[in-house]
Amino acid sequence: MKLAFIIDPIAKLDPGHDSSVAMMEAAQQLGHQVWITEANQLSIIGGKAWGYLQAVNLKPVELVAGHWQVDSDWYQIGDRILTNLEEMDAVFMRSDPPVTVPYLYTTYILDLIDRDRTLVVNSPQGIRSANEKVYALQFKTVIPETIVSQDKAVIAKFVDKKQSAVLKPLGGKGGEGILFLEQGDRNFNSIVEVSTQRGREPVMVQEYLPAAKKGDKRIILLDGKPIGAVNRVPSGNEFRGNMAVGGKAEKIDITEREQEICSIVAPQVQADNLYFVGIDVIGGYLTEVNVTSPTGIREIDRLNGVSLGKQVIEWLEDKLSN
Repeated sequence: MKLAFIIDPIAKLDPGHDSSVAMMEAAQQLGHQVWITEANQLSIIGGKAWGYLQAVNLKPVELVAGHWQVDSDWYQIGDRILTNLEEMDAVFMRSDPPVTVPYLYTTYILDLIDRDRTLVVNSPQGIRSANEKVYALQFKTVIPETIVSQDKAVIAKFVDKKQSAVLKPLGGKGGEGILFLEQGDRNFNSIVEVSTQRGREPVMVQEYLPAAKKGDKRIILLDGKPIGAVNRVPSGNEFRGNMAVGGKAEKIDITEREQEICSIVAPQVQADNLYFVGIDVIGGYLTEVNVTSPTGIREIDRLNGVSLGKQVIEWLEDKLSN
C-alpha cells in the first residue's frame, strides 16, 4: 500500500510519544510505502486534491528499561513531489488541533478525494461534524451534566448548582485553557470573560468529577472497537490529567462500564466514518470524543507490550482488500 500522512512538521514530533509516528513505523515494518505532507502543502488542481509528498524512512524506537529509546536521526525524508492524493491507497489526516479555519479548509480539499479510490482516515466530513467537546453531548446517558454557553449568568447558575465545575474551550487540545471553577471564586467573572472572549465564544462547562484525581482514561477505538487504554493521572497540584501538561501514564484495563460506553459511541463514530478515535472517560463518564489527531498509542504499547500501530495498519489492509 501507498500511505500518506498529513502531519505537523516532522522535526517537531516526539517519536516516543506521537501516535502518527507509531502508525508510520508500523506501516513501514509491514512493507508499505509511507509518505508525509503538511496541511499547508495541499492544493486543489483540476478539481482534485494534490499535495507535496515526501517519502519517509523511519528508524523504529526501541523499548529500553521501560522507556522508548530514540535515535537523534530517527527519520530521513526524500524530495518533495507534487502528487495527486488519489495515487495513495489511504490518507491519514493527523494534523494537531485546534480546528481553525485553515484546518477546516484542509478538510474541504480532502473532500475531493474519490472515496472509491482512496480512504481518508478520519473522514473530513466526520471531522467537521465532530467537535471534540460538543460531539460527546449526544451520548446523554453516559456523560456528566454539561452545558455549553457564552452567557456568564447561565454559567454562574450551573456552577452554583454543582459547587464546582470544569470549563473547557470548544477548540482546545492537550488540556490547554481548561479551568477549574468553584462557587464563590472571586476570579469567576474574569475567568468567564477571558474564556468566552467577553461573551462572543461559547465554552463547555462540565460537572467536576472527583474521580479525576485518580485519572483521566484515554480509550482508543478502531472502527468503533476498543483496542487499548491508558490512564493519565494528574501530577502535583494539577487537576488536569493530560500528558501534555505533565499527567503520568499508567497501565489500566477497560472496565465493563467503559465497554458499555464504547458500545454506545461506536455506531455513531462508524456512521460518521471516524475510524481512529480516542474517547476520554473519568469515573465511568464519557467526557470527550477526540477525532482529529488522537494520541496514546505509544503509552499503551509501552505499558502493555503491544503494537496498536500494527493493529491499525492490519485493519487498513483488511478494509482495503474487501
